[in-house]
Amino acid sequence: MSAPPRPASGDDAPPAEPGAFGLAGLHDAARRQGVPFRSEALPSSGHVAGRGVRLHYLDWGDRDRPAVLLLHGFAQSGHSFDFVSLSLCDRLRVVALDLRGHGESDWSPDADYRRGSHVADVDGAIAELGLAPVSIVGLSLGGTIGYLLASARPSMVRSLVMVDIAPRVEPDGLRRVRGFVEGQDRFSSLEEMVDSVRRFRPGRTEEQLRGSVLRNARRLPDGAWSWKYDPAMRRPEARPRTGPEEEARLWAALEGLRCPTLVVRGAESDIVSRASAAELVRRIPDARGVEVEGAGHLVPGDNPSGFIAAIEPFLIETAAAGPASPV
Repeated sequence: MSAPPRPASGDDAPPAEPGAFGLAGLHDAARRQGVPFRSEALPSSGHVAGRGVRLHYLDWGDRDRPAVLLLHGFAQSGHSFDFVSLSLCDRLRVVALDLRGHGESDWSPDADYRRGSHVADVDGAIAELGLAPVSIVGLSLGGTIGYLLASARPSMVRSLVMVDIAPRVEPDGLRRVRGFVEGQDRFSSLEEMVDSVRRFRPGRTEEQLRGSVLRNARRLPDGAWSWKYDPAMRRPEARPRTGPEEEARLWAALEGLRCPTLVVRGAESDIVSRASAAELVRRIPDARGVEVEGAGHLVPGDNPSGFIAAIEPFLIETAAAGPASPV
């Protein structure tokens, strides 16, 4: 039996909260959380053509500056990097993309959320936006997409920041994340959504919790609330492939990287172990590693100022360099 038709995007989402793209209060929140920034910038918003879907993006900074592309994790959006974008956009052009099925991007009409389809989307977005050679910062799923693209298209990627992701992740942490993603997805109010995230991320401040929910919630036609991503991604068949063969394929891509790579791990992560992060640094040809204290798996949201301090020197250092050699 075929699935019922699904909207191509979050057409039933509520109006954005006041301010540009739901960013009201961003600058005051950044000050309260110690995030460094030099101007009260806000992004422009647009769409590019993906592989059969439209992809939404937020574009921060001067288009003549070296480009950085931010790729979020599963069930998140480009807003995961709002503080990072604000902090870096006075020196770099920073583009935060909503992956297919996430945020304001279209849902895949055939529920195609394979890694290869994400990679093709991002490849096309970089070309359409004229970002190459680009530095990619990818969290979790976004990190996997980033290194697969960098391995396949070395002339396109200047440098790579992989955030709390590895071919092999810790099973207990994976079960915890899946339990949240596959749990409740229908809420009677925004307060109920905040309570749900508070139980999942008890270390977050109230401001962090509310900001995350407000930027990633959508209202359903009956007045209930849900997350702003395609629920088809919750199905087991939509998960990325796993097993020894897939792990070997991912390691081959990593060992084939030709760009400078920064491996970032949250010091409290239950997804990537310290040993796995060290193995990444050892096996990737031109890699260095850093841990961010006070952060678990969702490093940019758990400790935004610590994350920015960890990646900014690397991005500035590599910004003036050309693309990696394809050989």
